[in-house]
Amino acid sequence: MLRVHSIETFGTHEGPGVRFVLFLQGCKLRCLYCHNPDTQAMTGGTMMTVDEIVEKVEKERVYFGEKGGVTASGGEPILQAEALGVLFETLQARGIHTALDTNGALVIDAHIEHLLAHTNLVILDVKHLDDAKHRELTGKSNRNVLAFADYCEKKGITMWLRHVLVPGYTDSDEHLNAWSAYFKNFKHVERAEILPYHTLGAYKYKKLGIPYKLEGVKPPTKEQVAHAKMLLQNHLPHVYIR
Repeated sequence: MLRVHSIETFGTHEGPGVRFVLFLQGCKLRCLYCHNPDTQAMTGGTMMTVDEIVEKVEKERVYFGEKGGVTASGGEPILQAEALGVLFETLQARGIHTALDTNGALVIDAHIEHLLAHTNLVILDVKHLDDAKHRELTGKSNRNVLAFADYCEKKGITMWLRHVLVPGYTDSDEHLNAWSAYFKNFKHVERAEILPYHTLGAYKYKKLGIPYKLEGVKPPTKEQVAHAKMLLQNHLPHVYIR
């Protein structure tokens, strides 16, 4: 059984082609800029079996065809690695591309290993290379995140890296150079994506009665985003702005 927050049947940003996106409930990080705080709680959502999800996927398969596939996002999908691994194994057996959109912030266990063995693409959100800054941003260390990236590289799993550009937090030249330099020798990083910080989810905090800790922080300008892209391209050849 999987605890599902919501489903998007025509996703265009969560992997190659058109994606069936499964947003799973629950996350242990508390990112200052999280735009889906309603997915953080470990309770709520809708319990669905693997068979129920596969049935829904097959009904939408005509829309994503061979170029698209299924992406598990969240919340944090690897919190439900055991059942998600079964789902991904089932989907792969049916010839469906699988992608995992994750923060990678858990210790890799047998269930996560099984899940990754049936994952075609890992979309990894690396929030900060400096451990203290990562704790400030998310409440947790980045140790597991970097270990997760190293594991995927060792296993030859294709990765897309993501970086949320937040003025005053993740946009310094020093950080961006260090971030891209860390991954410059990774052979299985296919691309890196810059996600400019936005405030579109701020209203959810008010609705949930949660303080929005980045109140007053403005989204980066086009010039700031372009500058960040230039710095990442010093070490990574394929950088995109999302």
